[in-house]
Amino acid sequence: MKQPHPSNPLYMSFCRYVAVGNEPFLKSYNGAYLNVTYSALVNIQKALAAVNLGERVKATVPMNADVIQAGTVPSGSIFRPDLSNVMSQIVIWLNQNDAPFTINIYPFLSLYNDKHFPVDYAFFDGAKSPVIDGPYTYRNVFEASYDSLLVALAAVGPSYAAMNIIVGEVGWPTDGDVNANLYYAKKFNQGFLNHVAQNRGTPRQPNTGIHFYLSSLIDEDMKSIAPGNFERHWGVFGYDGKPKYNLSLTGSNGPNLVQAPGVQYMTEQWCVYNPDSGDQSSVAATMAYACQNSDCTALGYGSSCNPFLDAAGNVSYAFNSYFQRQNQGLGTCSFNGLGKVVTRDPSIQNCKFMVQIAASSYLDSGAVAGAFETWGSLKAHLVSSAFMLFVTHFLLHQTI
Repeated sequence: MKQPHPSNPLYMSFCRYVAVGNEPFLKSYNGAYLNVTYSALVNIQKALAAVNLGERVKATVPMNADVIQAGTVPSGSIFRPDLSNVMSQIVIWLNQNDAPFTINIYPFLSLYNDKHFPVDYAFFDGAKSPVIDGPYTYRNVFEASYDSLLVALAAVGPSYAAMNIIVGEVGWPTDGDVNANLYYAKKFNQGFLNHVAQNRGTPRQPNTGIHFYLSSLIDEDMKSIAPGNFERHWGVFGYDGKPKYNLSLTGSNGPNLVQAPGVQYMTEQWCVYNPDSGDQSSVAATMAYACQNSDCTALGYGSSCNPFLDAAGNVSYAFNSYFQRQNQGLGTCSFNGLGKVVTRDPSIQNCKFMVQIAASSYLDSGAVAGAFETWGSLKAHLVSSAFMLFVTHFLLHQTI
């Protein structure tokens, strides 16, 4: 997408934030970025100021929700004791520079990490057993997480609870786990979008808008799956620009997402396992190679293909995933005689064997522009969700 000309009013809002790392204080990092994050934040904001961008472009640090040591209710929340000093520094600096505090909130992870977590509390339909926190009633974990941040900010200093907050990432994956599916993803994302479109706010900040970025525009089939197979499946669009489900960014009565125009596919052919050829004793190793160099997350327990494929089907899925990743290149379905090319689609119900999109599709700027034109017809504060995640994905998915 071409940057607007400086004379265009859109120019001043083309870039608003620079993300300094992404979730640098995750417990799994064991403090690796504890001593460098604040300095990086300060230096980047100073660099922006040096080129006269400091007033309109703000540096911020997207934090994972685990920077907060939550109590049994939001009012008992503080920043983790091991982060107390650096979080205070960051909060004070952000506030002084009129920059937002950015937090990533993923209710899916609450469900993923705790098998006893109440499912209805992850969504916006109203939990059967809401959490009561003095005068505040919480019917979903998103509101509880957001207000936990407000309390933690106030613990640094009472005025900081009023600083600008951005929800840097919020969404629900569609595959890779028993709770990562199209039904739950639509239920959560539409429920969340309805909630923010109506400016409901949270119990501690009712009737206010929430600035957020929906995660994410498309799936990322090369993303690390260390946290779980679901990590590659946050997109509201598939790899080919098709909406995975009906979703209205402006609320339940608004227009649904539409398919990106101009997408073309490669030849309708698939690579499948051939049980009658090759060294059958090497099937497991060959499948492992195919998966290591493609994406087989749909095969895991609770994933979209798990209920429908037997062992041979799993091998076929892996082979085809590799074959399509290699753009159906000559010899990429050989697997030393264990693979063969077929022209009949081996997909079964929700288990889809992909066909790669043609190079002309993802090099066609018109298709991309058409997709942005669709998003651009929606409300500005919701459009930014798709825009930031498509254009500044690099910034939101890097570590320091």
